[in-house]
Amino acid sequence: MSRFWSRLTHELHPYVPGEQPRMTDLVKLNTNESPFGPSPRALEAIRGEAADTLRLYPDPQATALRAALAAYHQVRPEQVFVGNGSDEVLAHAFAALLKHDAPLLFPDITYSFYPVYCRLFGIGYETVPLDQAMRIRIADYRRPAGAVIIPNPNAPTGIALSRNEIATLLEQHPDAPVVIDEAYVDFGAETAIPLVASHPNLLVVQTMSKSRALAGLRIGYAIGDADLIEALTRVKDSFNSYPLGRPAQAGAIASLEDEAWFQQSGVRVIESRERLRRGLARLGFDILPSSANFVFARHPAHQGARLAAELRQRAVIVRHFSASRIADHLRITVGTNEQIDRLLSALLEMTGSNST
Repeated sequence: MSRFWSRLTHELHPYVPGEQPRMTDLVKLNTNESPFGPSPRALEAIRGEAADTLRLYPDPQATALRAALAAYHQVRPEQVFVGNGSDEVLAHAFAALLKHDAPLLFPDITYSFYPVYCRLFGIGYETVPLDQAMRIRIADYRRPAGAVIIPNPNAPTGIALSRNEIATLLEQHPDAPVVIDEAYVDFGAETAIPLVASHPNLLVVQTMSKSRALAGLRIGYAIGDADLIEALTRVKDSFNSYPLGRPAQAGAIASLEDEAWFQQSGVRVIESRERLRRGLARLGFDILPSSANFVFARHPAHQGARLAAELRQRAVIVRHFSASRIADHLRITVGTNEQIDRLLSALLEMTGSNST
């Protein structure tokens, strides 16, 4: 069938998402999904949309949701863009803002969708190496660039930059679009959204999949200068005129209205992340400092691929990457206490560690 493919299709190397296995009694710690459920108010709002009105198209501008997001983040509705998960929002940003004569810059160890988008949209790019501590060094980005995109916290490392460091990056590139991908920002990092008011080149992308536990609804959004948002809208309206369905828009609004649940859930994830970190440290793992809902860790005496394979045999799934710099690391999603205990028990059997 490949003889019918376009030349572009032949040249693509698609992103590979985290596995969604069907196994009994599974401990699934590989895709950074929330271990806790969505806001009950969000669930009620979603159920309320299971009505005769589903025969009607949703609001293509997502007017009410954009107004709710604008109020929540203290910006104007024309500074807000929404899409099917942050991946779609990022895709629109790559097409609308990140293709220029000079290269796009992003870290060498980062979200692996970025080079996929570059190939899809024909964007020239350069990767900027993390330092020896697996950190992004803003000084290393002081070089010619058509645009810059950085996750904060970075993935899969989980290490965050401060807002002041983001401001420095923006000052280094005042004439280039800068996208800050904040999929994990709610677990301990500083959002760059307050910088939007003074930096017309800044676009901040967030998701409701992680901290708001709405991965199944696919809701992402961007906040930036109205000119940047218009560029995203032009691409969206040339591709998909109705990006978010009625249940998604209603559930997202209700989630924003339940601040108590959001704050409580975030605290629980952070507490569980510390429990996971302590347990891995007792087993002799080296763990990077994380501001995300996962940890990135390696054991100096065991290969990452082997650990991931042996965990799988015990029905515990974590994420392993084959890139040379991180081949011995495992990215482990923060789970419930029961899931963390299952993981640590399995690792104790596998490593024979009895450190305290």
